Amino acid sequence: MIEGWITRDASAPLQPLQPLAFTTSRQPDTLPTIEVDETRTFQPIEGFGFALTGGSAYLLAALASSARADLLKELFAPTPESLGLSCLRLSIGASDLGRKDFSYWRVRRGTKDPDIASFNLSAGDREVVPILQEILKVNPAIKILAAPWSAPPWMKTNGSYIGGSLKPDSYAAYARYFVRYLETMREHGIHVSAVTPQNEPQNPRNEPSMEMSAAEQADFIKNHLGPALRKAAPDTEIHCWDHNCDGIDFPLAVLADEDARGFVSGVAWHLYNGRPEAMSYVHDKYPDKKVYFTEQWVSAREDFMHPLRWHTRNVIVGALRNWSRTALEWNLASDPEHAFHSRLGAVGALGGITIGPSRRQPIIRNAGYWLMAHSAKFIRPGSVRVHSSEPERLPNVVCLTPDSRLVMVLTNDSRRAKRFRVQHRGAHATLELGAGDVATLRWDTATTS
Repeated sequence: MIEGWITRDASAPLQPLQPLAFTTSRQPDTLPTIEVDETRTFQPIEGFGFALTGGSAYLLAALASSARADLLKELFAPTPESLGLSCLRLSIGASDLGRKDFSYWRVRRGTKDPDIASFNLSAGDREVVPILQEILKVNPAIKILAAPWSAPPWMKTNGSYIGGSLKPDSYAAYARYFVRYLETMREHGIHVSAVTPQNEPQNPRNEPSMEMSAAEQADFIKNHLGPALRKAAPDTEIHCWDHNCDGIDFPLAVLADEDARGFVSGVAWHLYNGRPEAMSYVHDKYPDKKVYFTEQWVSAREDFMHPLRWHTRNVIVGALRNWSRTALEWNLASDPEHAFHSRLGAVGALGGITIGPSRRQPIIRNAGYWLMAHSAKFIRPGSVRVHSSEPERLPNVVCLTPDSRLVMVLTNDSRRAKRFRVQHRGAHATLELGAGDVATLRWDTATTS
């Protein structure tokens, strides 16, 4: 028996479908068929989630404690009733969705601080750590990824939070900065699973931002960050790149450096340019390296269904079918005016939820929330992607969960209704999706035994 949930419009997201029975009776061969074979397995799934930006943490912290506790359980509790978020991304220092530019290590010109005595985790975005500690009480297994938007300005060629690059004589200090951050987070009960050396290293126009070439990143990893983390934080992985799918030359160049490659566990990706297939291209060259999808925003200017369809097709189906172990959206929470951003940062970045001043509707669940409701809610960590065919205009991905159930996320990517079959172990079920419908299907593997 197949259970199903469908979203056709914003008024009724994740509506349950009438259960469908598998049958072995003869059917016409003209219908498009999605064939599922769980004996052909691919990558494990490590988590779905969002970025816990400074703005997100500020808004969550402003909620009454009881309302916040209920919301965090809804989002993160490892229960069938929760959304199932299992992964969060943090900025090391400021991101472009916070209240100000800052770093954790400020040094006055002409002074030296080799022991990082002035390191201050409360230099900005003070709500992030307390909110994260509350989340970890709800779900201690949350996977945490972290990336800097900029090195401290005194380490950079232009002395600014915007653009510039890391000065060669600051490489060792920057590695110490990473180590102190990881150690200080650990003192607060927070384990960071993986870091990238730089968020969007080829985007100097954001605020904060910093340029870093592939050669510079390889040098920094092999001679400084890699050895420092291997000594001080050996259970924290390093992933290179952390930028768009049109930039395959960068991660390939980093991984081509044998000494750097020894410290790199994987490659992180965004999708503001390029196509998800770029992830497979790099994976095929270095199949022992993990693939993480770490960021994609939703614009507040879009309607509800367009981003839900696009992100289902590209972030969930596209990333997972191209070897990603994670699927992370950008901002977890925004306010109704989307006010939390730097001067040059993303304007109108819609959070997975909107936290507003209205007592009648303090929490609005946006397209990103329902994207996770169709995926993270059913595909929990420990699942593994399995083979499924992909008929035209029916992009889909299927995972086998730890409790031996198959979960398919799909959308009808056409302008008309589509009738099709799901086939598994010689049995099949027929169903129809309207134009643009987003759906999740689930069945027990024993159903077709």
